Amino acid sequence: MHLSKDLQPVLLQLAQADAASSKPRVRPEEQELQKLIDERQRLTDASAAAQLAVDDMELEILRIQEDERKLKKRELDDKRQLTAETDPERRKDLEHDRYAAKSRIADLLSELKEAHNEIAALRNNRDVHAARVDEANRKVETARRAVDALPEEETVDTESLRAKLPADVLRAYDDIGAAKFNGRACGGCFIQLPPAERAEVLGEPEDELPACPNCGTLLVRVKPAE
Repeated sequence: MHLSKDLQPVLLQLAQADAASSKPRVRPEEQELQKLIDERQRLTDASAAAQLAVDDMELEILRIQEDERKLKKRELDDKRQLTAETDPERRKDLEHDRYAAKSRIADLLSELKEAHNEIAALRNNRDVHAARVDEANRKVETARRAVDALPEEETVDTESLRAKLPADVLRAYDDIGAAKFNGRACGGCFIQLPPAERAEVLGEPEDELPACPNCGTLLVRVKPAE
């Protein structure tokens, strides 16, 4: 494929611009922001789970307290009935029920004590998680400001580049693409060519675009960096 040496850099710039637009570059600051956002989400989920554990334990405490209230009412009711009851069998039933209520109340008080101890630990765990979320929010905002402060990336006017190139070169480029050849490897398939094939590519006239023997991409020969 014939293309003057002066226009070959234009073709390479077009190919590089098209490649960049198909795979937008993520800058380090943007990567860091996304990493912090993901970490914040993980911490937020953990904080929500910690709050849910507190909520469940608070409901359990309310249940225990309500059961205790009902049993105390039952125990007092049994006591009142005993003061007026004269039937031995009935008194026996009331005494048994009162004993069962008092025994259950003792168990509930023990459960309540354990629940209060547990909820204290759960609330402390919730507060730790909440503090971590607050810190994560601060880090995200700092990273977001860093991203917002980044300069706008320059966009390449590919249409103006295409306008500089011959129609036959553009047709070939649109069909098989173009890439840099640094004297060793093809920039399209990234295969390092054997010595004989490298010599063949490098031996083409300067105003010709050789094709990669491996993938067929048009190669724009550039000198490797010193």
